Amino acid sequence: MDFSFATANEISKELGARLKIARLAKGLSQAELATRAGISLSTVKKLERTGDCVLATLIKVAQALRIEGGFAELFKPGIQSIAELAQMEQATLKVRKRAPRKPR
Repeated sequence: MDFSFATANEISKELGARLKIARLAKGLSQAELATRAGISLSTVKKLERTGDCVLATLIKVAQALRIEGGFAELFKPGIQSIAELAQMEQATLKVRKRAPRKPR
């Protein structure tokens, strides 16, 4: 699914479906996942069905499934240092050009 034009609800449902696929790939029941993540079974069911949850719950479930590495790419800054930021700003600055002066 391309998230570019998806609504928040569509993205949530897709993430819930992906979590369910990851859980099934690990051979876990919803109850086992709930126990590993330290959340209630009803929370797991709701998360897989709707994708609706608190961020901390999503992190717990991802950790229980050992797929938390995906969070490293989420909102990843392209800049690693202040020096890189300064270089980018210098590169984007445009110098206004003028026509040569006319002799008097």
